[in-house]
Amino acid sequence: MPREKKIEEYDVVIIGGGASGLTAGIYCGRARLKTIVIEQALVGGIATNTNEIENYPGFPEGTTGTGLMKLFHQQAKKFGVKFKLTNVKTVDFTGDIKIVETFRNRYKAKAVIICNGSKPRLTGAENEEKYVGKGIAFCATCDAAACTDEEVLVIGSGDAAIEEGMFLTKFASKVKVSIIHDEGIMDCNEVAKSAALANPKMEFLHNTVVERFEGEDELTTVVLKNLKTGELTSIDCFTCFLFIGYIPNTSIYEDKVNMTKSGYVITSENMETSVPGVFAAGDVRDKFLRQVATCVGDAATAGVMAEKYIAETEIFENIIMKGDGIAYIFDASKADHRKFLEEIEELEKEYDEYCCHRVDTYKSRGLAQRLCKTGHCPSVIIIKNGKVVKVISEETLSKNEIEKNL
Repeated sequence: MPREKKIEEYDVVIIGGGASGLTAGIYCGRARLKTIVIEQALVGGIATNTNEIENYPGFPEGTTGTGLMKLFHQQAKKFGVKFKLTNVKTVDFTGDIKIVETFRNRYKAKAVIICNGSKPRLTGAENEEKYVGKGIAFCATCDAAACTDEEVLVIGSGDAAIEEGMFLTKFASKVKVSIIHDEGIMDCNEVAKSAALANPKMEFLHNTVVERFEGEDELTTVVLKNLKTGELTSIDCFTCFLFIGYIPNTSIYEDKVNMTKSGYVITSENMETSVPGVFAAGDVRDKFLRQVATCVGDAATAGVMAEKYIAETEIFENIIMKGDGIAYIFDASKADHRKFLEEIEELEKEYDEYCCHRVDTYKSRGLAQRLCKTGHCPSVIIIKNGKVVKVISEETLSKNEIEKNL
């Protein structure tokens, strides 16, 4: 008989415990929201795979990915954020209460922040899956020491490939780098490129891609194919490191939120997905730059917006939609909108049986869009018995028109 899942209730469930998930946790925890971060593997995410981080503000001497994420983790726990190391199996975002399910637990949340990050991209070469974890690696920081005095192969020429390749030279006797481009062309920044070319332990194999991986129980040889000549070359190596990009971990969100063809979650600038109450931050988003700093910025916004969404939900359900009322949707930065407040104040005195609610859209349109899908501004919403019965838009907005519908 299947074991019944334990049900836990939270204000916010954050899926993913990398830089974005930890930052979102800090913001939600500090806002005194009951928050849990669910992480499948390692708290800190892929940032922990980076040995040196030199471009994160506040660390002029640089820091390690592991060290930085440890600080993030400590700060989130300081604000009461809970952590659960497990894999999310399914999600249900159809109701006002969001459901996140793991193998043993069902979590109910008022808001969810998607921070799953991404996973390393594979080459697709023959026998690749067989050697993942058995000679194919993705983390120089994790596996460099095991490669001491050995020859290794790096696939890729972006910042991660070249910078991690240089780190490997501190341990390996030789670091060969397979690059898809012509000689002299790399995808990394010029500083890293210059340093790598000057490193005597690094050797570059241009115009090559992986044809197949070979070995008995563990990887011993990588066969490279020259894209111009078709020639196959066998490279003996102790470990092959793949640094050819990442794929977003968003498969469980198919048909749940809007995504690009590549699987990245589409959000507004406020980190809102296509589903109210569900936000996304970090590497899962469809955006230009994926760095720890941008993950932090995304997550700060997502955390604040989740708090605002929950607060607006409580106002909407427990105050605005209780009984009879008038809701004036306006923008406080506009003089004509402020001027019409005088009319609302007069109505408030004349019709004291109606509650008058002022819904300012200057910083957020959330409440306005709950009252009216278009969130039209300015407008007046007439509420009777807890239901919207009339929307008076700008074209016909007047005190007389409102009184006709009371």
